[in-house]
Amino acid sequence: MAHTVLQSNHINKFFSDPVLSQVLKDVSFSIDQGEFVSVTGKSGCGKSTLLYILSTMDTDYEGALLIDGEDMRGKTEAELARIRNEKIGFVFQFHYLLNEFSVLKNVMLPGLKLQKYTEAEVEHHAMERLKKLGIEALALKKANQLSGGEKQRVAIARALINDPIIIMGDEPTGNLDKKNSDIVFDIFKQLCEEFNQTLLIVTHDQRFAENTHRIIEMEDGRIIRQ
Repeated sequence: MAHTVLQSNHINKFFSDPVLSQVLKDVSFSIDQGEFVSVTGKSGCGKSTLLYILSTMDTDYEGALLIDGEDMRGKTEAELARIRNEKIGFVFQFHYLLNEFSVLKNVMLPGLKLQKYTEAEVEHHAMERLKKLGIEALALKKANQLSGGEKQRVAIARALINDPIIIMGDEPTGNLDKKNSDIVFDIFKQLCEEFNQTLLIVTHDQRFAENTHRIIEMEDGRIIRQ
């Protein structure tokens, strides 16, 4: 039986600026381990707002969010921060690498923050992730010496450092040309097919979305296809 990694039950979200408006309307879906899912829809449809809630960064919503079978409601900020660091890997449109650090150190940072392994063990894990992505030769380079495509691959390695149960991406190919977008897509596909990694990617790129296992399409805060 498939293991459900993430479940959204009847999530509603309101903003009041200055009038009350509903930006997410009764959003329910689940994602099983090993699924490669994309979320699509026009700008302003609620994709990024939803991702913010699913990643536990926004706790001001109605409904329930379960990650790995655990209800996120009622958790303290410290508990949520640990869940984020331990169970969720993030890949954004902008890589957010620290230029003053080497590639290896950038990949190690979330592992050091988790404080589950020694620094030497985290370094070993980081090198393994770089090898998995075929970029181990970049390990000692500073982040600002890399091309855009290389930076995004390093960001994916960093997202993998704590063996997350799900990787969430917000427009991870939005800043890349077609060649590098294809490289990033192929990495995601490999992670899914070879390592049973679960992926949830918000994207405007229809070509990217059509090659994932499943598309969750949003319109005006609702899911209209999944």
